[in-house]
Amino acid sequence: MTETPIPDKETELLLAVTELFMKLGIKSLTMDDISSHLGISKKTLYQFVTDKKDLVKKALELAINKEECLLDDVCGNVENAIDELLAINEKISKKLQTIQPAVMYDLQKYYPEAWKVMENHKKCFVYDMVVNNINTGILQGYYRENVSPEIIASIYITMIDKIFDSDVFPSQKYSFSSIHKEMARYHIRGIASEKGINYLVKRLKDNHHDF
Repeated sequence: MTETPIPDKETELLLAVTELFMKLGIKSLTMDDISSHLGISKKTLYQFVTDKKDLVKKALELAINKEECLLDDVCGNVENAIDELLAINEKISKKLQTIQPAVMYDLQKYYPEAWKVMENHKKCFVYDMVVNNINTGILQGYYRENVSPEIIASIYITMIDKIFDSDVFPSQKYSFSSIHKEMARYHIRGIASEKGINYLVKRLKDNHHDF
């Protein structure tokens, strides 16, 4: 059994900061606020980062790294492409439930370097994950043979971007997780073959889910 590595001081701090951002947003918190919430001095905080922009970027990089490791683990412990996609969607949906709408707005408008990290994650890791899932699903017969993995992956990334677009989905009316659920349903039913749909229906019925 692999032991969970003990986080160092900087990692602990960044994890705590990330949790704080998820609850309260980013722009409204000053470095004084952050150090106060964490119960540390501002001097201690500046031992690990140069300024708030650096803090936001490092916290996001750590959060994304953890998310990628989690999704890699999910992908390595399933029997087929549909099970993989369902497991991925479940993890993402739970994560979206913890994110305040202001967080994504703040990142995009005020922290461009951190936003680039997010964009790179989507265009590289998420894109490759979707392409690999589709290729696997086609080989297994669960997805239609005439599906273009690259085109569908690009469409998927575009749909993810729209989840956080308040002009399209006002946060007062839609939660990130509810939008993602509809997007995931649209995606999987759009690429599944008859075999895939039959398996999906049975799988969800057995687990008392509606998808």
